[in-house]
Amino acid sequence: MSGPRARANHALYLARILLAAWRRELARQDIPAITLEQAFGAAAREHLVTAYGWFLLAICQAEAPGHTAPRSCSELPAMPAGRVFPAEINECRQLEAAGWLGDMLREPERVLPGVRQQGNLAVATGELPGSEQLERWLVALEALFERMGDSLDEY
Repeated sequence: MSGPRARANHALYLARILLAAWRRELARQDIPAITLEQAFGAAAREHLVTAYGWFLLAICQAEAPGHTAPRSCSELPAMPAGRVFPAEINECRQLEAAGWLGDMLREPERVLPGVRQQGNLAVATGELPGSEQLERWLVALEALFERMGDSLDEY
């Protein structure tokens, strides 16, 4: 397994751990759901975005310019002379422009903090994706990685 692909799988694994912990905490009902959303949501989404970026590099058989993964196709390094981006990148570009990948990559809107509920330090800070949405993105990324990974392994 290549470096970027291994990093993509590792980031998916970390997202899966966070989502499982979030579900467990929700089931315990000790902490308000909004607080759990703030604690787990942004971190889980960041792992998914990171996984996607590393997978883009794996598709291109490229190394990261630095130690961080791109956050979208537009941040990919240029292909070497004589090479073009694989067809899988074009599919990802389409999904980023008008599809679930675009939704996942879009930064949540931040709003001014609202009124805090008594006994809860957390306040609503914007539209964060919920655990169900993050789970759907995780499953969709895994399916995309598997499908595209299979075709890449044929090369």
